[in-house]
Amino acid sequence: MKKKLLYGQVGASLGAFIGSVHRVAASFDGLARLAAGCFSRNPESNRETGDFYGVDPNRVYGSIREMAEAEGAREDGIDFVVITTPNNAHYEAARAFLENGIHVLCEKPLCFEVEEALELKRLAAERGLLFCVNYSYSGNVLAKEARHLIRSGVIGEVINVNAEYLQEYLVDDVGAGDQAMVKLSSWRKDPDVAGISNCVGDIGSHIEHTVAYMTGLKLKRVAALMDRFGQPLDLNANILVEFENGAHGVYSCSQVCVGHMNGLAVRIFGTLGAIEWVQENPNVLYVTKKGQPTQIYNRGMGYISEEAAAFSRIPSGHPEGLFVAFANIYKAFIGAVLKTENGEPLTEADLDFPDLDAGINGVKFIHACVESGNRDAAWVEI
Repeated sequence: MKKKLLYGQVGASLGAFIGSVHRVAASFDGLARLAAGCFSRNPESNRETGDFYGVDPNRVYGSIREMAEAEGAREDGIDFVVITTPNNAHYEAARAFLENGIHVLCEKPLCFEVEEALELKRLAAERGLLFCVNYSYSGNVLAKEARHLIRSGVIGEVINVNAEYLQEYLVDDVGAGDQAMVKLSSWRKDPDVAGISNCVGDIGSHIEHTVAYMTGLKLKRVAALMDRFGQPLDLNANILVEFENGAHGVYSCSQVCVGHMNGLAVRIFGTLGAIEWVQENPNVLYVTKKGQPTQIYNRGMGYISEEAAAFSRIPSGHPEGLFVAFANIYKAFIGAVLKTENGEPLTEADLDFPDLDAGINGVKFIHACVESGNRDAAWVEI
């Protein structure tokens, strides 16, 4: 019986932001150890990263395909891989590891094309492999509590959703054309690397998944206005949405809103009440029942549901943040991989992480928004 797992990482050389967050999160519970990697296309950077993290030099690989085939053939090969490259490498990397019998955790968006996403789902199903797409905000305890309350009928039937994700970090690029300033993750503005969308693909997809996770609702169609401000890809988008149950909503995502750092906020309105959660204050959930004063739920308290409290790591009043949200994604995924490798059956609770269906829905959402934007905000079915 395995008690710990070995994992490998693709991308995330020294100094990379999101790759470092993944490494910290994967190590949080002491159940996985970094054993292999293809950290950079630059050989020197690749070696330096492997050496810094104590990876056997023989397991620091020069290409993703080489790593997948070598680790898949080893008796002591990695149990899962973490893909933290820019978007354009996600599909090929994920496919290579699935083909070699290795579970996958991949940064979002899953890939460029819907057909690619469906192919990954087919490969994972054929080989009995688990696949997580890192929509990290669903790892927050009170995002899980919101899901529990909505499932339990506390706010009744969902009839309206208002959600936003506002940032300011690309505001200097408005109207700057080719002279746009180089910013953090500037590759996100390059269609060859980021894909067909920047803003919607990067942060709008987080809105789509967070709302879907909390409510269980599926999108039916979207109508999107997308602003490029002289850049190749969108920096701002306002999106009308319609759900399959007939409810409607408004999603707003932007990287040009001065005064907003990382402002993901979700407001869900039902026939009996409402729920509001703000990522920058993740330990608080606002719950309002019709005709009653607003209640404030705090993470770590005894009234939090058992399923959400299972992911709470420290007492109430002590802030939990991004690293813990990522770590909770890993907690669920690593637990599921351990049970799978040990031949144990999985429960619904074991699978509380964003799966390939979440990744597929994200890709469909991005494509529908871009198509709608190109058609002057016409409604587009998902």
